[in-house]
Amino acid sequence: MAKQPAIVIVGGGTAGWLTAGLLASRFGPELVEITLVESPGVPILGVGEGTWPTIRQTLREMGVHEEDFLKACDATFKQGSRFVGWRKEGHRYTHPFTLPHSFGEADLTAAWLATQDTPFDEAVCFQTALCELGRAPKSRHSPEYDGLGNYAYHFDAGKVASFLKDHCIARLGVRHIPDDITGCTQAEDGTILSVQTTHHGDLTAGLFVDCSGQHGVLIDRIFHVPLVNCRDVLLVDKALAIQVPYPAPDAPIASVTQASAQAAGWIWDIGLTTRRGIGYVYSSAYASADEAHATLAAYVRATSGQDLPASPREIAINAGYREKFWVHNCVAVGVSSGFVEPLEASSIAMIELSARHIADHLTFDPQAMAIEAQRFNTKLGQVWRDAIDFLKLHYALSERTEPFWQANRDPASIPQSLADNLRLWRERAPHSGDFPQSFQLFGPASYQYILYGMGYATRLAPHHGHGMSAQEAQRLFGEVRDMARNLGRSLGTNRDFAL
Repeated sequence: MAKQPAIVIVGGGTAGWLTAGLLASRFGPELVEITLVESPGVPILGVGEGTWPTIRQTLREMGVHEEDFLKACDATFKQGSRFVGWRKEGHRYTHPFTLPHSFGEADLTAAWLATQDTPFDEAVCFQTALCELGRAPKSRHSPEYDGLGNYAYHFDAGKVASFLKDHCIARLGVRHIPDDITGCTQAEDGTILSVQTTHHGDLTAGLFVDCSGQHGVLIDRIFHVPLVNCRDVLLVDKALAIQVPYPAPDAPIASVTQASAQAAGWIWDIGLTTRRGIGYVYSSAYASADEAHATLAAYVRATSGQDLPASPREIAINAGYREKFWVHNCVAVGVSSGFVEPLEASSIAMIELSARHIADHLTFDPQAMAIEAQRFNTKLGQVWRDAIDFLKLHYALSERTEPFWQANRDPASIPQSLADNLRLWRERAPHSGDFPQSFQLFGPASYQYILYGMGYATRLAPHHGHGMSAQEAQRLFGEVRDMARNLGRSLGTNRDFAL
């Protein structure tokens, strides 16, 4: 009898358990034996508290009940990101998760460009109004994972890892081994035959998934795959993170991740059921550690009326991604594959995308795996470059005058691919043809929300007109206003769903 195919996942945390869950739910223990080994002495990164809407499909595929997830992980609904002061002091706009009204059917963006009498996100999408009111994206009667607006979650990263671990072990048959990896055995061609552990001996498998975070236990220490450094594009390299309690148990919970621009970076503000997660992402070239600490303390004081409740956690950001993600029978997922700043929840979305691709293309045949690895490396490399372009877009159009923001506008720091698109978008809005890769995180609607939220001046060439009458455009804009008004009245608050 042929030996059952096996996968060993090295590392737990959000990356390890999401990957284990997607693979186990797809194949089951009767088809593929999945083992996750994690070092009991290595803490998880623990600051990935925001997600992308794809997380709902991932949890559904894993058989997780939404209410259980919300309750166990102190989770709340996230409907987008609000950017405060990124364009200039006093300015704000929202990147909602819901597509512009009639997106793909009517060119409402082009119609807006002809008038621009209302901020773009408010004019084309009802969700901005829900976010401003702190409303939830769904009612109590909505089926699980379905909403009237598109949504993701904010959650406690530590509790998520624990919840997913329990679910994968109890419901999906994942074998869990708490142990340290001490080395590996390789074939002559470099293929990993087994990993060695302190207490459980050798673990053999046909595929090894490196979810060991910044340690890169396999992809770095064994295969020595270097990072493609992108710190010349994304200039932040430090973060300070803190947990801040609400002043009262019934305090409102924001429906967005708020990102507030500062002199040398930006501050995230995420509302969970019992606390807020707040952190200052900054460049050490433009602010000292003491200055960054003072900036974070001032923000917490201004928004909560209290001093920092503890010393903030310090996090180093070495922005970059691996030259290759899949080598022989080892594939890196999560921080081991790369890491950039936590803007737009790209890290967890990248985990989902990678794990789903592995599940869709799983093979244990060495020749077939080599082909899959090459394709994965090509596709994921493009995903990383596209994501970096999208994050850079948030900075490149700022009008702020501090040296950090001036440096972000330096053409030398803007990737040529983004510069080319910005030139094209001078005379038309972003559309799907600008993003030929189907394997990507951020599409044309997301680019439109950032581009026009930051005040980019697209002057439509005559042949790029929207092709609808003024009356039809006003009708569609009116529908957006009606949805915003009606849902703002009928939906409960984010706090109403706090379990």
